[in-house]
Amino acid sequence: MNYIVIDQGTSSTKAFLFDTNGKIIHSNQAKYNLSRPKPFHIECDPQIILDDISRLFYEMRALSKSESVRGVGFAFQRSTFLFWEKLTCKPLTPAISWQDTRAAKTLKNFNQYKQKLWNITGSPLSAKFGGPKFFYMVKNNRTLNDKIKNNEVYFGPLSSFITHAITGSPAVDESIAGRTLLYNGRKGKWSTFATDLFNVPINCLPPITPTKHDYGLMLDSGIPLLTVIGDQQAALIGQSGLKKGSIGTNFGTSASVQYNVGSVLTVLPGLISSTLFSYKSERIFMVEGTINACNSIFHYLENILSIPHKDMLWDKRIKNIDTQGIFVPGFSGISAPYWKSGFDDVCVDLGSDPNQIIRAGMESIGFLFNDILNCFKSNGMKIPKTLTASGGAGRPVLLQFISSLIDLEICYFDQKDRTAIGVYRILSGNHFKDKSENRNRKSFKPKPLTYKNRKIAKWTETLINLNIKDNYSEM
Repeated sequence: MNYIVIDQGTSSTKAFLFDTNGKIIHSNQAKYNLSRPKPFHIECDPQIILDDISRLFYEMRALSKSESVRGVGFAFQRSTFLFWEKLTCKPLTPAISWQDTRAAKTLKNFNQYKQKLWNITGSPLSAKFGGPKFFYMVKNNRTLNDKIKNNEVYFGPLSSFITHAITGSPAVDESIAGRTLLYNGRKGKWSTFATDLFNVPINCLPPITPTKHDYGLMLDSGIPLLTVIGDQQAALIGQSGLKKGSIGTNFGTSASVQYNVGSVLTVLPGLISSTLFSYKSERIFMVEGTINACNSIFHYLENILSIPHKDMLWDKRIKNIDTQGIFVPGFSGISAPYWKSGFDDVCVDLGSDPNQIIRAGMESIGFLFNDILNCFKSNGMKIPKTLTASGGAGRPVLLQFISSLIDLEICYFDQKDRTAIGVYRILSGNHFKDKSENRNRKSFKPKPLTYKNRKIAKWTETLINLNIKDNYSEM
């Protein structure tokens, strides 16, 4: 008995065929391009992603050969949104990326309600999320207005469009619904306050479902889709994070630090609160700090510094380099714990040496990680002496810097596809007890950083000068 897992990320779609013991038999990947038509506008073609997923699914099914496929599970990037036709599933807009902050200009309309929104939805008022994106897109597209009035369209995350197109049944799972800024996590339903605030008709939103749920049959295969979940939630489950108090970190295009808070949704300043896992009436929640620019910062710097992708090799370039400078990445904004929409990048005490700039860019990931961890601590959350980590951007030079910065050991899994493993665990029913692939971990222990306190103070001063620290203190 085999399982198919599809991990749909920011720059590629990966597919995996697992056997019943949790071993990856086959895998493949389809990359796609993001479009940046204007500053802070980042989008992609949802039809291309749908076609990639269909092709990869059929490929994995064929590779399963004589073994039957028990079910399929999806992990998805969470804050990418679009409109599509209810009847035909035809996309009516590009998929607006989680990195896209074009809706920032509309936030002033809702500022007086931001704390109430945070308390209801568990998420801060941010251009990253669904409500502001809906408001902006409708305001700038008269055709959408007419179709919404005629009950012809759905608005939702990319996962909902794909689920609808592949199974014929519209749905949004609870772990991703939290990214709409329209979902009441405590009640498990759409918030009337939030939908009224952003002028979103309820009939424009897909039905809410648990993460583990029978969504329907995949295409014409007769194989059921049994799980849809946010990618970072899946990564935490892949790190055996379903026990209350578990903490996990994941380094991909973005980075995330997640903390399992158990069966009661907990709303904390600076952090996102959302569903980690749900099945029938069972719900487990987490709080999360996200870092927008992780691996994406190096792709961004390739363009800024005119470095060919094959020559970037950022982890090797900066392994033995120190810098006194600070780089604050503003191209996709800063999420936790400050929530600042897109702004011009800030360089302090950095010259023209590309490797110095790349090093400072890498360190910005560590400084934000440290800020998120301090936010956890200030809210009374117990941090273990050892953190687990996964993800393709978790290179030794970055993990060692973070370990030394936060003075904690970090263990990195050799098997980097923890997101896919998390989905497999849900599919197989072993999500609470299965610890397959938890071996062979690399350990990074703190080393002395003579400049640590000075650099942290310089980072903090830079954020204060940008009014970013004040942004957080007002929340």
